Amino acid sequence: MPVRLPFRPRRDAYPPDLWTKCPGCSEMLFNKQLDKALRVCPGCGHHFRISARARIEQLVDPGSFVERDSDLTPVDALGFVDLKAYTDRLLSAQLATGLRDAAVWGLARMGGRQISLCAMDFFFIGGSMGSVVGEKVTRAGEAALAERVPLLIVSSSGGARMQEGTFSLMQLVKTMSIVERVREAGIPYISLMTDPTTGGVFASFAVVGDVNLAEPNALIRFAGDRVASGTIGEELPEPPRAEFLMSHGFVDRIVPREQMRDEIISLLGFLMPAPQNGQGEPLASPTFSRRSIISAITGALAPDSNGENATQGEGATNG
Repeated sequence: MPVRLPFRPRRDAYPPDLWTKCPGCSEMLFNKQLDKALRVCPGCGHHFRISARARIEQLVDPGSFVERDSDLTPVDALGFVDLKAYTDRLLSAQLATGLRDAAVWGLARMGGRQISLCAMDFFFIGGSMGSVVGEKVTRAGEAALAERVPLLIVSSSGGARMQEGTFSLMQLVKTMSIVERVREAGIPYISLMTDPTTGGVFASFAVVGDVNLAEPNALIRFAGDRVASGTIGEELPEPPRAEFLMSHGFVDRIVPREQMRDEIISLLGFLMPAPQNGQGEPLASPTFSRRSIISAITGALAPDSNGENATQGEGATNG
């Protein structure tokens, strides 16, 4: 007669809705604790990918985000079919994410300052940029022009959406044109690159911000290993990460996720005037230039006659 132990045998598999295995250190993380840590592994610091709405919630002032154009929906103009019909892929992604397409944009406030924000969602067909994504990035830039407020774009994308063919490639020109208009108008543009930022998004608006930020160890590149090695004639030692891009001048700062909101608010304090009143309405924005932010940062770090930072208190207020 077999002996029955008074306890259950140890399970080798963990419920996927309760635990997540960290790809960085292979530790099993309790999902509720991981969410409290902003989806960052407390052991190795691995930054998990998060949705566009979760990203917006982490960055902006609570309750300040007002979404625009949430009803824009992509169409299958080419009748494209690969392993699945494009319409079926869209429907599956919409049911899984609750989004119409891979980008969300609207007006919000950060530290009391109004901004125009567009965030991409990698969980919607790899965050690929089709006609709707390009349109939303463009409308975010147009809102920044109309309201004269800073533009913040959070990139998380595998590149152009092949199911839309040339329509997708046209978005590179479309998004870059609005970025140039924002630049000519003297309005600051902050680009935040997360894991991954690749392909046509990298090749267009992601790395041309007045300030380019990135999360640690984020995959940031234009082409995959096969295409890159075929182009340069040699194998890449490892996939280029944010640290590699920073050493070559494509990224200005690498900021951990828990510090990203404060970092952007501090940058806005250098780039834009302080709110005018208790309602947070900004003053009329002067013309912005790269020289102005360099001068502002230099002034903040310059010692006064007592050997201390003259604007230390002011910088803390702006941040």
